[in-house]
Amino acid sequence: MFLTITSTSERTEAPATDLGYLLHKHPDRAQKFGLPVGTAHVFYPRADATTCTAALLLEVDPIALVRGRGSRPAEGFSLAQYVNDRPYAASSMLAVALGKVFKTAISGRCDVRPDLPGAPLDLSLHVPALPCRGGTDVARRLFEPLGWSVSVTPVPLDPEFGWGDSPYVDLRLSGRKLVSDALSQLYVMLPVLDDAKHYWVTADEVDKLVRAGEGWLTEHPERALITERYLRHQRRLVDDASERFAGLEDEVSPDLVAEENELEDASVGSVSPDGSVVAPVLAGPEAPLWVQRVNALVESLEAAGAQSVADLGCGEGKLLRALLENPRYQRLLGVDVSHRALQTAVRRLRLEQQSDRVRERITLRQSSLVYADASLSGYDAAVLSEVIEHVDPSRLPVLAANVFGTARPGVVLVTTPNVEHNAHFGLEHGETRHTDHRFEWDREQFQAWAADVAVRYGYSVRFKGVGTEHPEAGPPTQLAVFTLEVSR
Repeated sequence: MFLTITSTSERTEAPATDLGYLLHKHPDRAQKFGLPVGTAHVFYPRADATTCTAALLLEVDPIALVRGRGSRPAEGFSLAQYVNDRPYAASSMLAVALGKVFKTAISGRCDVRPDLPGAPLDLSLHVPALPCRGGTDVARRLFEPLGWSVSVTPVPLDPEFGWGDSPYVDLRLSGRKLVSDALSQLYVMLPVLDDAKHYWVTADEVDKLVRAGEGWLTEHPERALITERYLRHQRRLVDDASERFAGLEDEVSPDLVAEENELEDASVGSVSPDGSVVAPVLAGPEAPLWVQRVNALVESLEAAGAQSVADLGCGEGKLLRALLENPRYQRLLGVDVSHRALQTAVRRLRLEQQSDRVRERITLRQSSLVYADASLSGYDAAVLSEVIEHVDPSRLPVLAANVFGTARPGVVLVTTPNVEHNAHFGLEHGETRHTDHRFEWDREQFQAWAADVAVRYGYSVRFKGVGTEHPEAGPPTQLAVFTLEVSR
C-alpha cells in the first residue's frame, strides 16, 4: 500500500521541507514502524526548498494478518485469505498506519515549530491503488466539498486485453490545506471509499470518527454516507454517531447569548457568606424560561439534600454554574455529547480563573448517554434537563437503563418541553421548539413514560410545572422528580 504527500512552495522563507517538521519525520532519514498488519516505511523521494514529497509504504504481512483472525473461515476458496490483491490496495490497513505513524501531525502539534500547524500548505496527495465502491463519482462527492481538486482515474483490469475497469482507482488530491486536516480527512475516507475494514468495529470507532471529523465532517453533505460506511453499517453505532454530530451542530444564537450574558449574573443566584443560596434577583414569570428552569432544578436538588450532582446533557453549563457557586455541592459532573458545548461551558464557568479548590469540585466530560458508563455512578442526584427529546424514541429505553439502572442516583430530575404549550410560543401544530427535537410530549405522554420508568427501576415519581402555567395548555416545561425507593 502506497501514499505520497507532497508540499510545494515558491517562498524562500517557507520552504517545502517544512512538511518534515509537521510530519515529525526527518527528510534525510528512512524510518520504519512495526504494526500488527506489517511494517510501515516513511521516506522522502524528494526534499528541497520548492518540493518535498513524503512517502508512506505499508508492507503488509498477509500470513500474520490471517493468523490474527483466529478460527474465522476463509472466504471464496481455500486459499482466498492468502491469494488476493487486498494487501496491495489502500484500505483501512493504510488508514491505521496513517493514524499510528503520523499521529502527532494529525493532532496538529509541532513542538519545534509551533507556528507551522496553523499555516496551510500547497499539498498534493496521491494514492495509486484505492478500492472505491461506487466508482469515481463517490470519490468526488467525498473530497470536493472539502475544497480538494480531485483527479480520480479508474485502474483497468488489464490495459492490453481491454477487460474493463477494476474496483480500484488512482486518486490524486490537491489544494491549500492544513496538514492536520488533510491527514484526518484521508484517515476517515480510506475505509469509507473501500466500504470495509479489516478489523471488528466497536463503540470506540464512534469516538475516533468524531475526533477525526472535528471541524469538517459535521457540515459535510455526504456525512450520512461517510458515517454508515466508516461504522460498517452497524445501526446502533451509526445512530450514536448521528446523535453526536447533531449535538455538534447545535449553535447558540448571538442574540440569545447576549441576552443570557446580561441576565446570568443576576438570574442564577449567589452565595451568602454563611453558604446559603441568595434568592435570584430575576425570578418568577418575568425571568426567561431557561432561568426559571435552572431555579426549579436548584430548588429540587436542595430539597433532596444532594451534595454531588451529575448534569447529564449539561450543554453550555447554565445549571452547573448555579451549583458551582454553592459550596454545598462538593462533587459536580457535566456530561455532554457535544465537544463545542463543553468548550462553551468551560468559558461560562470561567474554570481557568477559578481557584484549585473550585476546579477540583467539577469535571466535564464528553460522552453519550446511550452507552453504559460506570463513572456516572455514585452521585446523589442526576439531572436530564431538556435532553430526552433529543434522543430517538427507540433509544430511550437504553438511556433509561443507563441512568436509572446503571448509574442509579438517589434522585433524578428530568425536564422536557410541554407540547401543549407550543401554540403560546407562536408555533404551528407539529412544529417543535428546536430542529433537533425528535419528539415533544404532552403532559399525559410524559407522565406515562416517567411512571413506567419509575416502576421498572424502583423509583417513585412526582411532577411539577416550570414557567407560567396556562389554564388549559399547562406549563411550558414539565419536570419529573424521581426518588429511589430505599426498599429496592
